[in-house]
Amino acid sequence: MRPQDRLAVIQRCVVREMARFGQEFTVDGEVVRGPGTTAVAVREHPGDDGAGHVDLGYVLQLGSADAPVVWDCTAGLGKTEEEKLANAVRMWATTTASALVELTEGRGEHGDHADHPELPGWHAVQGPAAVFGFGNERLAGWLAEHRVLPALAPALLPELATGRPTGVKLFLGGKAGDDVAEVRINGEVSEAASAALRALDWPRGERLCWARLFVLLTARGTTSPTVLSTGPATPAPVRPPAPAARPRGLFARWRQAGRAGR
Repeated sequence: MRPQDRLAVIQRCVVREMARFGQEFTVDGEVVRGPGTTAVAVREHPGDDGAGHVDLGYVLQLGSADAPVVWDCTAGLGKTEEEKLANAVRMWATTTASALVELTEGRGEHGDHADHPELPGWHAVQGPAAVFGFGNERLAGWLAEHRVLPALAPALLPELATGRPTGVKLFLGGKAGDDVAEVRINGEVSEAASAALRALDWPRGERLCWARLFVLLTARGTTSPTVLSTGPATPAPVRPPAPAARPRGLFARWRQAGRAGR
């Protein structure tokens, strides 16, 4: 598939998936424009295995040279390249876009909020975990009961840019003796955080099973709408307060994924 054809497929899929959140996005040249100053950018994924891989950047303030962009790498499976790309964008929407939409709307409908003492100064917003493969209930249950993000905090903190929204993607799973654990911070692999994730005791079974998770970290004490404008006449939504104590992990909200990848 030619690069321009790949771009067109990806952009159409972004428009379709964002509509599921009630968000109207339209293709405008190289980007897909959303409400207010939001947009989604696409860049080519490097490497020889890029056919089903997509790099998507959620632009927070389109037109501002120094505005933050939350990048995420995603992948999908399928029989054709178009099907792979569609599943990749759907995986991104399930885990990543849901957190970004939740940040802009602040209603608790598309994701959950938490403040962890292990991540001082940061507020966490996360969408559902996507869990797929055989016996995925075990892995989903483990994620719901364990505080994964605080456990990774010592490795994450040195790599967080002060005050800027930061996307953290976790991908873990496989099977006993053949597992994978990867953490990306704003689209870039963090070796330290990936090693910390691999060291956790999440279940490794006899059959293949994976989970994909995305957490958006924003500076605690700031209001997200000042960064994510949804239009000049739209009142700023109030971010719901994080619970003082949460006995379950951050990822109690999860969805079973179909033909998807990282």
